Parts: sequence; C-alpha cells; structure tokens
Amino acid sequence: MATPQITDYGFGRIKVDGESYGKDVIVTPDGVLARWWRIEGHSLAMEDLVVALEARPQVLVIGQGMFGLMAVPEETRSSLQAAGIEVIAQKTDVACETYNRLREKRRVVAALHLTCQRRPGHNATTQSPLTERP
Repeated sequence: MATPQITDYGFGRIKVDGESYGKDVIVTPDGVLARWWRIEGHSLAMEDLVVALEARPQVLVIGQGMFGLMAVPEETRSSLQAAGIEVIAQKTDVACETYNRLREKRRVVAALHLTCQRRPGHNATTQSPLTERP
C-alpha cells in the first residue's frame, strides 16, 4: 500500500488520495483519521496525538491552521523530541507540502488543523493546490 498523498487543501477542507475531508485529520502511513479533535481546540497536547504516536513516526508534521494560530506548546514539542520524533510545525498549506515531500523518504505522520479564525479582509475560499515535488 502506498503512503497517502495530500492532493488539495483549502480553508476547512482537505483531499487525501482522492477522498475529501471537512474536519481536522491525522494522516498516517496506513491511512487517515477523520474528524481529529483536540482537548483544547487551538492548542496541541500530547493527549491529542495518541493515534499519531501509535503510527510510530520519525517525523510529525503539524498543520497549525491556515493562519498558523494553533499553538504547539514547548511542553508538547519537548515530549515529542524526547521520544525521538522530529517536530515540524507550520501553517497547514506548507505542512501539507512538507508531508508530501517527506512521505516516501521517512516515516511521517501529519496532524492537520484545517481552519482557524479568519482574519478581516482574508478570503476564506483561498485554495492551495498541491503539486508533487521531485
């Protein structure tokens, strides 16, 4: 089975291997956990990552939302790093590209927050088509 590929991301939606999702997701080498929910919506705790950690990633790519507003507290980062997991936290559009770039090279899991509070004057329909990179 091929590692899942993210093919599209826009505010509040993502497409993985042709399947569309409208809630936050965790993408593992074995598939997608749809409707991922966190204890504190805009802050990431170790308890939120049980499924991600069960996949035994070398790298955890965290999508912090379209505007990068989901916090990754230092305590969470330190716990992941102490477990030998490289942590990459980015705005979700960039995190999707990072995941796609690493997915065939390393054991990577993506925990992706798809939305965040809209900022005034920003068009929430902005799309970020993803392209395969060499």
